[in-house]
Amino acid sequence: MTTALKAIDGSADLPALMTELVKGARAAARVLALAPPEQKDRALEAIERAIRAGAAKILAANAEDVAEVKASGATAAFLDRLTLTQGRVDAMADGVAVVRGIPDPVGTVTESWQRPNGMTIERVRVPLGVIGVIFESRPNVAADAGVLCLKSGNAVILRGGSDSFRSCRAIHECLAQGLREAGLPEAAITLVPTRDRAAVGLMLSGMNGGIDVIVPRGGKSLVARVEQEARVPVFAHLEGVNHVYIDKSANPDMAKSIVLNAKMRRTGVCGAAETLLVDRAAVATNLKPLVSMLIDAGCEVRGDAAVQNADSRVKPASDEDWDTEYLDSIIAARVVDGVNEAIAHIHNHGSRHTDAIVAEDAAAAQKFLNEVDSAIVLHNASTQFADGGEFGFGAEIGIATGKFHARGPVGAEQLTSFKYRVHGTGQTRP
Repeated sequence: MTTALKAIDGSADLPALMTELVKGARAAARVLALAPPEQKDRALEAIERAIRAGAAKILAANAEDVAEVKASGATAAFLDRLTLTQGRVDAMADGVAVVRGIPDPVGTVTESWQRPNGMTIERVRVPLGVIGVIFESRPNVAADAGVLCLKSGNAVILRGGSDSFRSCRAIHECLAQGLREAGLPEAAITLVPTRDRAAVGLMLSGMNGGIDVIVPRGGKSLVARVEQEARVPVFAHLEGVNHVYIDKSANPDMAKSIVLNAKMRRTGVCGAAETLLVDRAAVATNLKPLVSMLIDAGCEVRGDAAVQNADSRVKPASDEDWDTEYLDSIIAARVVDGVNEAIAHIHNHGSRHTDAIVAEDAAAAQKFLNEVDSAIVLHNASTQFADGGEFGFGAEIGIATGKFHARGPVGAEQLTSFKYRVHGTGQTRP
């Protein structure tokens, strides 16, 4: 660890530091809530420029993080989540541009009606306030969360993982530069400047009402801790135990293309498929080609007896495999008796994140889309589309799997609440 990092991590009074950070964020939130869309967009434009111009610094900082983690023996999947490339930095900047281009949600009147007494009532979107985002290895979350909160008029306090500490600092410098250029307070996007894990506990306490909502982005243990300890509302972002079901009516070539992409495009993302379900009526045409394709692509397949019979390289699946988010080149596979059993399996073992059906039968597809109770359900498309950018949101803070307030990709609009504005002409209540 460098001297600079030691100095930042060596704060003798972490509660005092966090109190000051939250105080600054609350003051910034009041400014952002009233900032005109044009000013926020100027900041976003400046942030995009800063990220593109600072790519070399971001990549250099990331290389230090990656080297440190490699020395500790991290898995390939973890390294993939941590590693930035020029292409990923470009995508980060492109996402900022898309966020800038979407309509500003703040102040939007979503409904308006008039009461018999002549009063007019409007429901209007307003920012949530101060959002605490706690994330682990993905440094791009710092940019995604920062710009989405800015667009939606919220201040944000970012607490990245210790493994991505340098990367997040380099990205945050670009965010702060954009805020300065637009005349907005730098505290609108605050990065917790320490690796001390006690900072997470302080954020979860709500800091005496200073933080309005917590968003966790990370593994099962982080989310479990947040849900157990948080004293403020939480956007639940649970693990992605995602399924692809191959119906008997599936086009075999389409099934191969979707399954390979859903599992192997990026194994470490939350939208990666973790379980393959194949209709028993499709075993003759689809099972062996799918299983052999995955194994040949470097994916370990753990299957039931029918799947093991399809290819001798398949390993037996345990009961735990059906509930596991591998985030690696491993997939569980089983044969089911049609769409009803596929839905039942997903109900029993899924995480209500993202699930897909490959089928030409419109009735089977509609049944799946209607009855699978997940945040995202897809027909004839890869689960890897579970991404705010792919939904046209520019970026996302995460995929919310709960049912309150926001569900699915959480973009700028989902980071607002609403209030009612009532216009009268002197009415009083009898």
